[in-house]
Amino acid sequence: QVQVEESGGGLVQAGDSVRLSCVASGISLDYYAIGWFRQAPGKEREAVSCISSADGYTVYADSIKGRFTISRDNAKNTAYLQMNSLKPEDTAVYYCAIGELGYYCADSPQSVDFASWGQGTQVTVSS
Repeated sequence: QVQVEESGGGLVQAGDSVRLSCVASGISLDYYAIGWFRQAPGKEREAVSCISSADGYTVYADSIKGRFTISRDNAKNTAYLQMNSLKPEDTAVYYCAIGELGYYCADSPQSVDFASWGQGTQVTVSS
């Protein structure tokens, strides 16, 4: 059984940095793309970033480009989302998801392309 668990969220101030972690069990992340999504109150879930498995190709949403960095450590079966220069509009529940086998990060990742999801971790940025 595949399990995905995010951690690292919390309450921070604007301009702060946070690193989210995503640990998977029951699956080897070596062969899967990993995505980070977020959902703010009253808004639809949106893709934040994605990293492919084979070549580490990365995709970022325009709203966070230059501030967030996605990475992965296959040896630890873990992915990360480093978030710098946080803004109040980054407040959301952040979800980690594992792509379907063979999925390569699209320019605009879609939820339907990800098979396993974590429960999410709350990030709240105060002004």
